Amino acid sequence: MGKSQKKQAILDTALQLFVSQGFHATSTATIAREAGVATGTLFHHFPSKEQLLEQLFLGVKQEFADAIQAGASKSGKLKQDAEQLWFAALTWAMANPLKQAFFQLYSMSPTVEQSVRAQAMHSILGFIAELIRQGQASGELAKYPIELMQDNCHGQYLAATRYFVDHPERWQDEEQRAASFALFWNAMAAR
Repeated sequence: MGKSQKKQAILDTALQLFVSQGFHATSTATIAREAGVATGTLFHHFPSKEQLLEQLFLGVKQEFADAIQAGASKSGKLKQDAEQLWFAALTWAMANPLKQAFFQLYSMSPTVEQSVRAQAMHSILGFIAELIRQGQASGELAKYPIELMQDNCHGQYLAATRYFVDHPERWQDEEQRAASFALFWNAMAAR
């Protein structure tokens, strides 16, 4: 197993264990053993369990951001573009249940440092803030603070994905999917 394969094995194993056992109940020794690497190899790549969690968090966020941007087009019509992003995000969540479970557990957890959550929101998901600014400038979106609106978008996403993951049959119902976007949009739209 090459160096990058070992690092990926550690990340994949940590993802599984942090979701199934929780961060605090998972030891670095268990991660190393389950990943098939020496504990020293784990610490070579990740000096602490907290840094492993942070890299995993940022890596999954980047994968998510790349996937939803790839699944959406820029028509120049804000509501249509937002709807495409929304459904690309939900589709990613349904296709990646383990990573979505990780988001549910750690996106708002104090286990992940606030600065790391902010980096994910502002750097990796910064394109969402730009869409909000455009919507505010055009008068389509309410003029609430950008960070509050981003956090609201995030909370709406977590709520909708929890709903559909818990009830996968509802994901197949077009009315329920449409309702999820309507709730999302109406929370931000200018009145």
